[in-house]
Amino acid sequence: MKLIYGVKDKPKAGQVVLFALQQLLAIMAATIAVPMIVGNGMSTSAALFGAGVGTLVYLLFTKFRSPVFLGSSFAFLGSMGAAFAGAVSVSVGYFGLIIGALMAGLIYVIIAAVVKFAGTKWINKLMPAVVIGPTVAIIGLSLAGGAIKDVLGGNGTYADKIYDANLQAFVLDTHALLCMVCGIVTLVVTVICSVYGKKMLKMIPFIIGILSGYALAMIITVIGVSSGNEDLVIISFDAFKALAPEGTGVTVKTFISLPQFSFIEAFKDLSKVDAAYIASIAVGYIPVAFVVFAEHLADHKNISSIIEHDLLEDPGLHRTLLGDGVGSIVGAFFGGCPNTTYGESIGCVAISGNASVITIFFTALFAICISFLSPFVAFLSSIPSCVMGGVCIALYGFIAVSGLKMVQKADLGDNRNLFVVSVILIAGVGGMALGIPIGGGRNIKLTSIAVALILGIITNLILSGKKQKAEKE
Repeated sequence: MKLIYGVKDKPKAGQVVLFALQQLLAIMAATIAVPMIVGNGMSTSAALFGAGVGTLVYLLFTKFRSPVFLGSSFAFLGSMGAAFAGAVSVSVGYFGLIIGALMAGLIYVIIAAVVKFAGTKWINKLMPAVVIGPTVAIIGLSLAGGAIKDVLGGNGTYADKIYDANLQAFVLDTHALLCMVCGIVTLVVTVICSVYGKKMLKMIPFIIGILSGYALAMIITVIGVSSGNEDLVIISFDAFKALAPEGTGVTVKTFISLPQFSFIEAFKDLSKVDAAYIASIAVGYIPVAFVVFAEHLADHKNISSIIEHDLLEDPGLHRTLLGDGVGSIVGAFFGGCPNTTYGESIGCVAISGNASVITIFFTALFAICISFLSPFVAFLSSIPSCVMGGVCIALYGFIAVSGLKMVQKADLGDNRNLFVVSVILIAGVGGMALGIPIGGGRNIKLTSIAVALILGIITNLILSGKKQKAEKE
């Protein structure tokens, strides 16, 4: 798709606001989902603030040349859970989150230093298009199941309830059917705006799609509430009710509230932090950093192909790594969640045709500002999963297709390349995630993406050696 706005372009002020809001909607669901999953009182608004600040750090390190947003990383979910599980108190657990993010970020800094002096040729040799292309495709495909479950309602949990293992299909009831209709309407409106829309409609398809799906879900929910039929209730108003709890009424916090920053809680109980706990944090976080490094490469290869400019060369992989690593540390200091480059953000760039880094800058500012605005945070939280699922079908699909486009650069008529792509796709689509025991009943999770990439690299190295030998002969 031809870009409407390049990286250095500056859209008009009004357009930037809409574009930034669209980016925010694209990354919001996943960014606040991580603290919700980990629990232990983690704040979704603090995670949003941390993502915004982390993105600003990334933009500074990359000299405002890379249009990527950083959000809460799902790869560290197990590590974050272990930080709380091994802590003697919740406060110590928060300290573990910050120390863990610091350790993981330092791994990025070390790799960045190596890249600075050794260059990127070894990376291109280790991970050519035939390896990185299908890996990017796997990133999108691995998210597909979550998007489909979300379309059926309840952040995927409702889909689990209606799944028939014998039939191997979702058995639709009234609630799931209505959720699916809202999701499909969201998707269709998004697609129509993107393909047939004129001017602004073509550049903000997500906003129009989400608002359309939300409006339909609101109508169905109002009917459900009025008739007392819970099957028709798609939107939860709990976030709005929390703005004015019973017994307190409307206060300043109803409109503006300070996010519960992680560092405030983290330093309350330092006397109970010992060396054994720090060591367990290191074991839980450092190995995962190498997994996320692989995803960092794949994401930047992907966005490079979209904007037709190699970000690994300019501003340079060492800068993107430093931005990602330091941005992750800063983000965790405030929100507790290590940050990472977001495929949703990249997909938004691809579909909207807007790669303006100014948009990412204002998205980060918006994320910081709205983390203090209680009503807006409540509104974002109220967007039903089925509506976001409809948008994500398009987003994740574009990520997968972007990876497949990279594969076109490789000669698949050559069995050596064909085997590399085959190994990566099957390992990734087959969900070959592995848990590695590290003692104490704990495991390090290698995601299916990481396993697929590792297998692909090994296969490519073996077959490349055979190729070089054959050429010499």
